[in-house]
Order: sequence, then structure tokens, then C-alpha cells
Amino acid sequence: MIIKEKPPLHDQLEFFIEQAIKATPIRTAVAHPVDHNSLVGAVEAAEQGLIEPILVGPESKIKAAAEDNNLDISPYEIIDTPHSHAAAEAACDLIRVADASALMKGNLGTAELLSAVVHKTKGIRTERRLSHVFVFDVPNYHKPIIITDAAINIAPDLLTKRDITQNAIDFCHALGVAVPKVAILSAVEKVKPNIQSTIDAAALCKMADREQIIGGILDGPLAFDNAISQQAAIDKHIKSVVSGDADILLAPDLESANMIAKQLVYLADAKAAGIALGARAPIILTSRSEKTLGRLASCALASHMVLHPNGL
Repeated sequence: MIIKEKPPLHDQLEFFIEQAIKATPIRTAVAHPVDHNSLVGAVEAAEQGLIEPILVGPESKIKAAAEDNNLDISPYEIIDTPHSHAAAEAACDLIRVADASALMKGNLGTAELLSAVVHKTKGIRTERRLSHVFVFDVPNYHKPIIITDAAINIAPDLLTKRDITQNAIDFCHALGVAVPKVAILSAVEKVKPNIQSTIDAAALCKMADREQIIGGILDGPLAFDNAISQQAAIDKHIKSVVSGDADILLAPDLESANMIAKQLVYLADAKAAGIALGARAPIILTSRSEKTLGRLASCALASHMVLHPNGL
């Protein structure tokens, strides 16, 4: 049996942006937007109607960056803080008092921002672990595919993987995927006592059976080839409704997830956007080198999370 590949669709991130533009802009606390990329990114998203930015940081530096880049920031609220750490705390305050519904990283380290997010008394953490999702538009894959976690959890244990998985499933619901399919990746497809990721995969599948993870279909361990290719699964005699139709790829650890993500961008011409999940609000964590499409799409994904938490 030969599986025919569907024709490539390479405008999936643009679709998310178009859908979000049709909705109401979400109030977004932008922490420390004092350089070109972070301030331009926030203004671009605002001009597209994706967000209503609240610029949080040293007012003099924000205005200087705006002047250097010929940006009109007069329509936007500015909350003056002395430095980046205070900006992160003040941005989280806006989320906590429901004056903003999304958080956006400016010109500060991810660790510094997330430190404010997970603060025991002043943060916006929930009972879930934070995790990151990349949404990829890969030319030769028939739908958007999510890779997690490539940015926050370095070596997640089983319970952390449970939270990473549930965060990704809930995120897919917000994008309109009613029952997302989760491929739990390893190097092999069979449970091997000496490969921890295969044991974790089997445990996660049983946790889903016991409704400790809900809202999706899980299968694993699966190697990358039979996770994304039904033909590869058939060749290896694997019967799985997830193989070849995965919505989510759950990697064993941050290193493998990050490698997969970057390989897709640089070798497969994939386009990507990403946000952090598990807090009281979605966190837009764009890289300082992120292109316009990635920045706008990341804002659009946050918009879907805020406005359509249970699906479109």
C-alpha cells in the first residue's frame, strides 16, 4: 500500500494571522521594548490589529528607540519602570489584575522574564509547568505541526511531560483542532528498558487512558519517521492513527526538540512561530532575530489562545 502525499500548503501561519486580524486586538503587556526588534515587533502587531500594546519599561529608552526607528508610539500606553527586571514584574502585574491578557518579551533575557512569571507571590504561574510550543508550517506536511518543548524544560521528567503534553493539547483546541494527535518521540518504536524516553512514552499513553491527560489521542514511542509518515509506519508494521497525521510532536528533551525545530527551518524551508504556555496568559517569546512573519504569527497564536480558548 502506497500513501500519496498531499499537495503542500505553505500559507498556514498567514491563515492564523488573517483569522486573528478579524478578531479584537488583545491587550498585551510588552516587557522592556527598548530596542529595534522588540519595539518594531510590537508596533507592527498593533498596526495589523493583532494586539493593543502596553509598553512597559524605562520611558526614556522606549521613546529613544521609537525616535531612532521613526515609530509613532503616541497611541500606546507606556508604564515607566527603572530597568528590565522591574519591567518584567510590572508586566506580570498587568496580567494578574486582568489589565492585559497576553505577555510579550521585549529586549530582556527569556530567563529574566520567566523568573518574574513563576515568582511565588508576584508571578502569574498556574499549577501547570510552563512549556513552549513551536508551530511549524512545513512545505511537505499537510497541516501545521507543533513541536514541544524546545525552549524551556531541559530534561523533563514524566510529570513535566504530562504538563507539556496537556498544554499543547489545550493550545491545539484554541486553534480549532478538536482532537489533536500527539506523537511521543523516541529513537525507536518499541519500549526499551534502557531508553527512558520509550518508558515515558508508554506511561503517558496509559495516563491518557486513565484521563490524566485529556482532549487528545496519544501514541508512542514513535520514531520521527513513522510519526510524520504513514508509509514509514506501514513499512515497519506499526498500526497507529497518529502516524502520518500527527498534530503534536512531543520530544524527549529540549536538545532534541530544538534540533528538530532548527533542522525544519534551515533544511526544510519551514516557517515557525511560537509561544509559551502554562501561565495565566500566553507568553509571546520571539527571538531577537525573528522575522516579521514569525513575530506576527506568534501574536496571532496568542490571540487564538485568549479569544478562543476552547476552539474557534
